Amino acid sequence: MVELMSISANKNQTAKLISANDSTCTDCHFSRIGIITKPEAESVRETLLLLFNYLKQRHCEVLVDECVPATINQYFPSGPREEIGQRCELVIVVGGDGTILSAVRSLAPFNVPLLGINVGRLGFLADISSSQMETSLNEILDGNYCEEKRFLLACEVIRDEQVIFSCDAFNDAVVHIRDVARMIEFETRINHSFVNHQRADGMVVSTPTGSTAYALSAGGPILHATLDAITLVPISPHTLSSRPIVVDASSQIDILICNTKGGVAQSSCDGHISTDVHVGDHIKIRRKPGRITLLHPPEHNYFEILRAKLHWSEYS
Repeated sequence: MVELMSISANKNQTAKLISANDSTCTDCHFSRIGIITKPEAESVRETLLLLFNYLKQRHCEVLVDECVPATINQYFPSGPREEIGQRCELVIVVGGDGTILSAVRSLAPFNVPLLGINVGRLGFLADISSSQMETSLNEILDGNYCEEKRFLLACEVIRDEQVIFSCDAFNDAVVHIRDVARMIEFETRINHSFVNHQRADGMVVSTPTGSTAYALSAGGPILHATLDAITLVPISPHTLSSRPIVVDASSQIDILICNTKGGVAQSSCDGHISTDVHVGDHIKIRRKPGRITLLHPPEHNYFEILRAKLHWSEYS
C-alpha cells in the first residue's frame, strides 16, 4: 500500500510526499531512468557528466536521449524520445524551462514523470540546481518527493473545414500578428458562446503553467500551477477595457480570424511551433486529455520560486 506522508502548511496543497517505503527495488524508487537534454548538449557537458557518474554509482538502468554526443555519454545506451517514454519510469531533463517544454510535448503520450535539473538561472519548471543535484536526487530516487499534475493544450488550425495544423502547448497557444505595428481582428467564442470581436496584436491562451510566461508579460494573472483553469489574455488590445478572462479548463476556445490589415498572422505553441493563419481561419484550443507529472524535491515551494523569479519582497 502507498503510504502518504503529511504535508506541511507551506507546501503546495495538492502536492504529495511519497514515502521511501513505496520503493519497488532495494536501492532505487525508479529502476529505469531516461535522460533528456538540450540539442546543444556541449553547453551542459559538466552537469551531464556529474549526472551520469551519479547514476552509474546508483546502479540505475538508464536510457539517454540520442542527441547527446558519445563523447559525453560513455556509460549508457541511447535512443529516441519515443523509446525513452515507453521504457522509462522517470525522465530527468537537464537544461532550462525551454528544454522541459520540449520534453513535455514529446513525452505527453507516455505518462512518465519528469524532473528538471536547471543549468543556468533559476527556472520555474527546472528547479533543481546543478550544485544541489546529488542531494536532491538522493531524496527523490529514495522515494521522497513532491508530485504535481499539470495539463497541456491542444491547438488546431481549421481552414475550409480541414485541420491544416495541430500542436500541443504546455505554456500557451498564441494567435498573433507576425508583422510589426499592425493589428488583427478576431472573434472569440468560449464553448460556442460569442465573447467579443476585438482588434489587438493577438491573444494568449495559457495554462496555469504558462501564466508566468508570455501571458504574464501581456498583463495576465498568475494562476497557481495546479489549478484547472485557462486564461485568455489579449495582446495590446485596441480597446483598453479589454481584459484577461479566466475560464474552466474544460472549456473550448475558438478564435476566428476576421482581418489581418494586410499583414500576416500566426498561430504558435510555446513560442516554438507555428504556422501562418489567414482571414477566415478558425483556431480551436482545448485541454489535451491526460496529465503531465512533474516531480520536485520534498522542500519544493511554489511561492518561494515566484518570489525568487519575480523578485518579490525585495527592498532597495
